[in-house]
Amino acid sequence: MLQAAWEIERPVGVLVDRAGKVTHVVVGHPGAIELPALRKREALARLSGWRGIVAHPGGGALGRKELVALAMNRLDALVALDSDSPRASSADVWLAHLLPVAEPDGTVWRVREPVSFKEALAFDFGEWLTELEGEMGGAVVGRAVDTSVERALLVGVQTPDLSDEQVHESMAELAELARTAGAETLDQSIQKRRSPNPATHIGSGKVEELALRTRELGATLVVVDTELSPSQQFKLEDALDLKVIDRTQLILDIFAQRAQTREGKLQVELAQLKYNLPRLRGVGLAMSRLGGGIGTRGPGETKLETDKRRIHQRIAHLEAEVEQIKKHRSAQRKSRTKRGIPQIAIMGYTNAGKSTLLNRLTQADVLAENKLFATLDPVTRRLRLPGGAEVLLTDTVGFIQRLPTQLVAAFRATLEEVTEADVLLHVLDASHPNVEEHIRAVNEILQDLEVGEKPAVTALNKVDAGIEPERLENLRALVPMPVAVSALTGEGLLDLLAALEAEARVEQPAPPGEPPFPDGTPAGRFAQGGA
Repeated sequence: MLQAAWEIERPVGVLVDRAGKVTHVVVGHPGAIELPALRKREALARLSGWRGIVAHPGGGALGRKELVALAMNRLDALVALDSDSPRASSADVWLAHLLPVAEPDGTVWRVREPVSFKEALAFDFGEWLTELEGEMGGAVVGRAVDTSVERALLVGVQTPDLSDEQVHESMAELAELARTAGAETLDQSIQKRRSPNPATHIGSGKVEELALRTRELGATLVVVDTELSPSQQFKLEDALDLKVIDRTQLILDIFAQRAQTREGKLQVELAQLKYNLPRLRGVGLAMSRLGGGIGTRGPGETKLETDKRRIHQRIAHLEAEVEQIKKHRSAQRKSRTKRGIPQIAIMGYTNAGKSTLLNRLTQADVLAENKLFATLDPVTRRLRLPGGAEVLLTDTVGFIQRLPTQLVAAFRATLEEVTEADVLLHVLDASHPNVEEHIRAVNEILQDLEVGEKPAVTALNKVDAGIEPERLENLRALVPMPVAVSALTGEGLLDLLAALEAEARVEQPAPPGEPPFPDGTPAGRFAQGGA
């Protein structure tokens, strides 16, 4: 190998299996060599069964690319021949191998001190390898891993237009999304770049770092905090040899888990199909079939084309069904309008307490969890205001920063509850450290829906969390008709109802002889009924 490397003036490398057979021969570029990718064993307790040997003309120890290949392929070992002549007898031999447990700084390999060529020939490699795999097996047995749960590593890119606070808030939200979807977050990684890499979104060095980190942690998933193009997603998956999803797909997965009604499931499926359509990958002519008929020439319709055609047909079918839902909801709203009952839509950032507030006001028994997008399907209940008038209160899907366009389009039928409402009730988590960002995100979505000028009341929720009075006053200046409330304890709800009554301009009298709140709560006797 040394002689060949010196003759062609390029590094030469081989991969050898445990039977001693050379399975791969690689010729590198001057000063660098890239070993091929092997995808054999995924178990952390086992090595791949190959060892690599590299010879550099003019000498040279192991480089980072070679060490990354050691970790990516889980090689038994990686050896470098370092000599200032083509004679092997004068070479020093460097040995690198994986560690049973990563170092505290994240290092997953060790490069041993070089030995002479003669000493290397006397080294009992087989016995050493058996001991190494035994140590790795013990380390893995000692690490309890739930294989039924996705183990995720989160990745973000910070460009000059984003502050440190914005990036960390976005990553914290991504971690919460991952938790809501049922994944365990192992670690986070943020790269600062002038602009995202067009090919892989993150830089090549960060890709190598992630490849090592995912193997060190035993990650099964990488989540990127932005929307990736199909080609970026494919290249990242190929480079990391791991499933990669973006923020949009993560939100779509949560919606798919949360949708309960037929309407919600239709809208989620439509959004998923539109997202996945450009991400279908074919495998060439091996998947093609001959077209029917006489005189057919060449390959017929490929499986990829067939899949795309069927997805287009399914999308058209779902869009027609969603259109029918829109018509049905429109008819329901017209019926309510004829009865002269004002409609109030509860909207706001996800996990701000919208469902909890609806339950408190109307005893609606809607699912309310400390998770993002706990409820998707709109729920409408009747509510008696302090003056005795009835209104219809509708809980809608929560908003979030960078709400995927596919969801906005697919959930248009649901979001029309916001566009058609007489008054908007904006529920705000006043205790959240980044509440100002939440206000901005909600306002942007309202502008997109062209309802930014509607009458609105803002419920500054979660005041029971001990919010400083000065912070509350600052928030009051940012939103219309602010009312401090606690959906959990009931504090401020009568003031909130009075504000809603003023904005809705209702003049319906209460039924004779019936107080507005027979049981002492705002829900009153209308808590049990749906609209």
